[in-house]
Amino acid sequence: MKKFLTGVALAASMASTASAELLDLEKDELTFGFIKLTDMAPLAVAYEQGYFLDEGLFVTLEAQANWKVLLDGVIDGQLDGAHMLAGQPLAATIGFGTEAHIITPFSMDLNGNGITVSNEVWEEMKPNIPTMDDGRPQHPISASALKPVVEKYAAEGKPFNMGMVFPVSTHNYELRYWLAAGGLEPGYYSPENVTGQIGADVFLSVTPPPQMPATLEAGTIYGYCVGEPWNQQAVFKGIGVPVITDYQLWKNNPEKVFGITAEFAEKYPNTTLAVTKALIRAAIWLDENDNANRPEAVEILSRPEYVGADYEVIANSMTGTFEFEKGDKREIPDFNVFFRYNATYPFYSDAIWYLTQMRRWGQIAEAKDDQWYHDVAKKVYRPDIYLEAARLVVDEGYANEADFPWESDGYKAATPAEDIIDGIPYDGREPNAYLESLPIGLKGSQIVVGNEVQG
Repeated sequence: MKKFLTGVALAASMASTASAELLDLEKDELTFGFIKLTDMAPLAVAYEQGYFLDEGLFVTLEAQANWKVLLDGVIDGQLDGAHMLAGQPLAATIGFGTEAHIITPFSMDLNGNGITVSNEVWEEMKPNIPTMDDGRPQHPISASALKPVVEKYAAEGKPFNMGMVFPVSTHNYELRYWLAAGGLEPGYYSPENVTGQIGADVFLSVTPPPQMPATLEAGTIYGYCVGEPWNQQAVFKGIGVPVITDYQLWKNNPEKVFGITAEFAEKYPNTTLAVTKALIRAAIWLDENDNANRPEAVEILSRPEYVGADYEVIANSMTGTFEFEKGDKREIPDFNVFFRYNATYPFYSDAIWYLTQMRRWGQIAEAKDDQWYHDVAKKVYRPDIYLEAARLVVDEGYANEADFPWESDGYKAATPAEDIIDGIPYDGREPNAYLESLPIGLKGSQIVVGNEVQG
C-alpha cells in the first residue's frame, strides 16, 4: 500500500519552508517500509503533518508483508529505510540470519506490546491469579499463573504453542522473559536448530502481527506477544484476553527503531539528518501537551494505508488506557511513549539488552566478553547522528534544549528491580553480570549441544 504526496500538500509545504534553510540533500525521493502496527506512527505523522516535506523530502510509505520482507527490502535497496524491530539491525550486523550492516539513528518508541491468551487458557489461569478488593485480577500477572496450565497440557500430550512476530523481535524476547520469570522454559536456539524450541515447555513460533488474532481464533496457538492494535483486536473480537503489557513487564522498555544501511548513512549524510529531524518532530507531536494529539494520530493510523484497524480498537491502547478482560479497562498513560523519557535517543544500553537476550537463548551461540557487547552496540546505534539532527531541530525552534540528553554517554541509568517483573535490575554497562543474574538462560561459557545445555 503506498501513500503519495499531493500537489496541494507540496505547495503548502514549500510555502511553510520558504524561510527555513534546507540541508543540501544528496537524495530527496525516498521510500520507507513499515508493518501495520501503531508504533509506526512517527512515520505516518512525519508524512501527514508535512515534516518530511519541510525538510525537502518526497517520501513514499509502503506497508510490508512481514518483517523478513521489510529487512530484505532495506538491504537490497528497494526501501531506503524502515520501521524495524530493534533486534533486526543488531542481528543483521552480527550475521545472525541475514548479514548486513544496518544502523539506527532514531529509536521510535517505548513500550507498546502485550501478551494475550485465548479465552479458554484465561479461564484456566484465573484460579491462579490473586484478586483485588473489587474482584478483578491483580496486575501485573506472572507467568507462574500459566505454569499449571502448561503442565496440564503436557500431561495430556498437547504442546503449548504461542506466537511471536520474528526470531529477533522484542516480542520474542519479552514473551521469553515473562515465561522464564514465571518458571517456564521458553526453549533455546543452536547453530544447528534455529526453531528456538530446544528444551521448551512452551513452543514459540512466528506469526505476522495482523494475523495473530485469526491464528489464535483458529486454535493454532494458545496465546501470543504482539504490538498494538492486535491485542486489543482480540478483546474486541471476544477471542482472547491480554494478561500483561510490556510496560508492566519492564517499565519504559525500548521498542522499534528506524533502520537504514550504514552505506545509506555514509552516502547520504544530509538526507539521513533530514529524515531524523522529521521523525524527531513527529515524535514530539505525538507526545506533546499530555498526548493531546493522540485522537488525531489514531484517526491517521486507522486509515487502510497505515494500520487499517478500527478507530476504537487503536484508541483503546493509544489514548492512555488498556483493556484486559472485556470491560476491565485500566489507566496506562505510558503504554505508548514516542518522545517522553528520551524515547527517541538510540541508547547503547538498549542495544545491549537485545544482545543479552540473543545470548541468553542461544542465538549468540558462544560467550562474548563485555567489550564485544559495547562494540556492537556502538556500531549499530548512532546517537551522534541523532544529536546532530536534534541540534538542528532545536536551532530551528521546533524543540527545547532541555528535551535532549546532550551529555549522555549513551547508557541509561540501571533499570531498578522494582521496574521489572522478576525483580532483577538491568545495567547495560555490565552485560555478562546481568546474564549471570537471570535464573533461566545461558550464562558464562554455556552452549547448546543437541537438545541440552552444556557447561
